[in-house]
Amino acid sequence: MEKSTIFGLTLGFLAVGTGLVLKGASLAALWNPAAIMIILVGTAAAVLNAFPMEELKKIPKLIKIVFKEPQVTPKREVVYTFVELATTARREGLLALESKLESIEDPFIRNGMQLVIDGGDAEYVRSLLEEEIYATEERHRAGALIFTQAGTYAPTLGVLGAVVGLIAALGNLTDIEKLGHSIAAAFVATLLGIFTGYVLWHPIANKLKRISKKEMEIKQMIVEGVLAIQAGTSPMAIEQMLMVYLPVSERKPEREERNVQEAQGAA
Repeated sequence: MEKSTIFGLTLGFLAVGTGLVLKGASLAALWNPAAIMIILVGTAAAVLNAFPMEELKKIPKLIKIVFKEPQVTPKREVVYTFVELATTARREGLLALESKLESIEDPFIRNGMQLVIDGGDAEYVRSLLEEEIYATEERHRAGALIFTQAGTYAPTLGVLGAVVGLIAALGNLTDIEKLGHSIAAAFVATLLGIFTGYVLWHPIANKLKRISKKEMEIKQMIVEGVLAIQAGTSPMAIEQMLMVYLPVSERKPEREERNVQEAQGAA
């Protein structure tokens, strides 16, 4: 479970609810079926007009991604995997790596190493793997764009809802009490539009972009590791080369890290 999403949504709802109470307004004022209809259904209609159904079918999966911990191979584990593979390739040759592919969980690493084992040249391997990265990145971009656009439409629809509410309010100027309630209800649509746009849809889009960026960095790291093994680079050189993808604080050599872990396990 991605805790930051849960905390963010909780704080967002608390902020609005507490703010209303502190201002002397009732939480019940938020229950406005007309405003909810204009914002939620109107945003859904705008998104349906903007995107093909093939892309919109992925919305449940995209929301699930935001609430789950990203399932990507940690960078340090990628370094360790390629050091191990390079060590085997140096001792036994590239063909010996085939027996190790089954134990590798990351399909992108398996695919890249299989291309090397099958004898593909470096240019072909790089081209194929980078094309896969580009295609994946484009799919991720299209998914995030749905929520970006929803975040753009919702606040504008909030203004539309306020205008509709004010039209209804101004049609009943004779009853001052009802006029006040009608004007307050009209601005609920604006509140809901801004809230859903800037607390829900835009942040979800941004999180999807961040998750995608992290995944693409790891895939690019894998490409370099695959090509380094194909070129016969030494395990130590591969380790140093891939360590640049890690934060400076985490760039402890893999062999040293493993010694620390083994010592902790023995204790």
